[in-house]
This record gives sequence, C-alpha cells and structure tokens, in this order.
Amino acid sequence: MPPAEFSGFRPAAFRFLRDLARNNRREWFQAHRETFVTELQEPLVALLDDFDVRLASLAPELAADAKRSVFRIYRDVRFSKDKSPYKTHVAFWVSHRALGNSGGAAVHGGAGLYFHLEPSASIIAAGMWMPPPPALARIRTSLTADLTGFEAARRALRRRFGELSEEAVLQRPPRGYLGDHPAAKWLRYQSFTVSQPIAARDLQRRDLPDRLARGYKPVIPFVRWLNNALGLPPATRR
Repeated sequence: MPPAEFSGFRPAAFRFLRDLARNNRREWFQAHRETFVTELQEPLVALLDDFDVRLASLAPELAADAKRSVFRIYRDVRFSKDKSPYKTHVAFWVSHRALGNSGGAAVHGGAGLYFHLEPSASIIAAGMWMPPPPALARIRTSLTADLTGFEAARRALRRRFGELSEEAVLQRPPRGYLGDHPAAKWLRYQSFTVSQPIAARDLQRRDLPDRLARGYKPVIPFVRWLNNALGLPPATRR
C-alpha cells in the first residue's frame, strides 16, 4: 500500500504521551498500544515520508525514512536508575545518506536534523551532539582551516535558531591550541547543536512537512559544514 499522507498530529497524540508519563508501565502501554500506533507511530512515519520529498531539493544528501530515522519508544534502562520502560516523547533523526541504514540511534555518524514531539517541550534541532573524540578532532581541524566558512554557516542560522548550545564548552582551548587562536572560542565547544521550540498547534497542521522544510532551511549550511569536516560531502541531487 502507498504510504499515508500526513494530516497532522491529533490532540489524542499529546494526550497519550501525557498519560504515558503518568502510567509508564508495560501493562499500561500494551493496553494502549493501538492508540500509540494510530496517533503517533503512523503519523510520524507519514511525516517523514512527506518531509523526505522536501529534502530532495533542500539537502539531497540527507535521508528521512522510518528504518533509519525513527527512534524507538523503548528506553535503554541498563545503566539508568530510572527503570521506566518507555520514553515520553517520539522523535526522528535525519542524517547523511552515505551512512547507510544504521538506525535512528546512530546520531554520532554525522551532523543532521532532529525532530522531537513531547507535550509542552517539542523542538526542532540540528547539528551534532557530543561527537566522539575522532570526529571532534576533525571538526577542530576544519575550524582552523575554514573558520570563515564556519562563521558564515553560523550566521545563516542565528536569526532563526539563535546561538549554539553551550551545554559542553571547555573553559580554555583544548591541548595543542593557543588561547589567542582566531577560532579559540569555537575550539572550546565539544558539541555543535541548535534548537528551537515548535508549537503544538503547528504539529497539528497538515502543512507541517512544509513548515519543517522552512524551519530547517537556515541550518542546512551549518549541517553541511560539519558533515564536510567529517568527509560527508553535500549533494546537488539524488
């Protein structure tokens, strides 16, 4: 069957997630699984399919599909004190096509686009969160070689997304870089992300795929700069 056309997330989707936050147990989830599938899982896949059509012209090197993009609702509780089995949000991650079918959890493969639906906390975001040491080293090398390109990409997104997140910034430049280096400020960053809230009323609109395309457009140069630093080039067509 052809994929369903996205028609917006209904109020029942937000109600399900609020109820799940109060009843985060396997028995409750199994009893309400049909609601999860109908109100969240299927609309999220439909949104991805429609958004991927927009990506073909916005950033052809990025791929959005259910197998590689959607995060599982199940939490990994092996090393957590919180043993709640389910996340109280749904999300997807759109990354470079060259990374292959590595699954939604493979965020460290490169920079990409993130969508997060959660009552009163929905966001769109982009960039690369806490790259592992080899990737971070390559980004820092690119900062020293192409600071102008990085600054241009950052300025392009700043009006809509604001400044880069400062959740992981060193107090001084990393070893091997002087404090007066032209890129000293950015060399201290260990994570390169931006985010922006998205209103519940927009999530319920049929034209959400178009709104996402417009919302992510200013951040594409930044995502491409990061991916290029990691050897993942942009594309002009699929």
